[in-house]
Amino acid sequence: MAIPQQQAGPPGVDDGVFGDPVVIERSGRPEDGECRHLLVWRAGPGWRMLSSAVLGGGLGEREWLVNAQVRAGYGRTDPDRHLAELAEDLGLRGPGVGLMTAARVDAFTWARDHGVTAVVTTGIGVPTWASAPADGDAPGDALVPGTINIVVVVPVALSDAAAVNLVATVTEAKVQALLEAGYDCSGTPSDAVCVAVRRTGPGREAEPFGGPRSRWGSRAARAVHAAVVLGAERDRAGRVRGPVPGHLRSTPGCGRTFVLSDE
Repeated sequence: MAIPQQQAGPPGVDDGVFGDPVVIERSGRPEDGECRHLLVWRAGPGWRMLSSAVLGGGLGEREWLVNAQVRAGYGRTDPDRHLAELAEDLGLRGPGVGLMTAARVDAFTWARDHGVTAVVTTGIGVPTWASAPADGDAPGDALVPGTINIVVVVPVALSDAAAVNLVATVTEAKVQALLEAGYDCSGTPSDAVCVAVRRTGPGREAEPFGGPRSRWGSRAARAVHAAVVLGAERDRAGRVRGPVPGHLRSTPGCGRTFVLSDE
């Protein structure tokens, strides 16, 4: 099932690499007296991921990704173990990446630009600038679940340096989107990012660049910008309407599959 949230890139650019659709699953589990939803991408083998995630962070081969919604005021001090338990319950095996957010994962936004897919969950309850006064530092910030989680899927191999550069490009695009959406901030104190690129192999050379004017960096930037602008607008509208009522237990409707494609 395709959902109409994609943003295609500019016409006239065709290098023959468009990538397969990214398939996102949504499921639910009972937690803290309510059914909490989570998003799953079963990437499979052949991917490397660079992320700031609490589970599977850093750079390495990864086969899946989970973005789990938790309650506001989440208090567990072992989020990596919590995410590993959720992954096990979902039948995920091998190395993967686990993200958390207090934002509604149901309201995720996405965009595609010439084979690059960006998937974003946006919650801007605590907007902040990256450079803040020192007295604003608070112990335990690293344990707060991220509220703007960005996942970028690139259908080609990138060198390690290019992957790091791409993370910077994605972050710049996020800040640009927030400013254009009317937010006076660079993000929230606990945003997270994950960039997934193909593994190198025979006939698959690593692209050397990931900056905003490189082929794949520019595509990722446009996709992230489109997804974050839409997510920020929806988050603002949702805060005006008030919280969405939850439900106590998982139902068949909690399970859904989203096919993120250009078609």
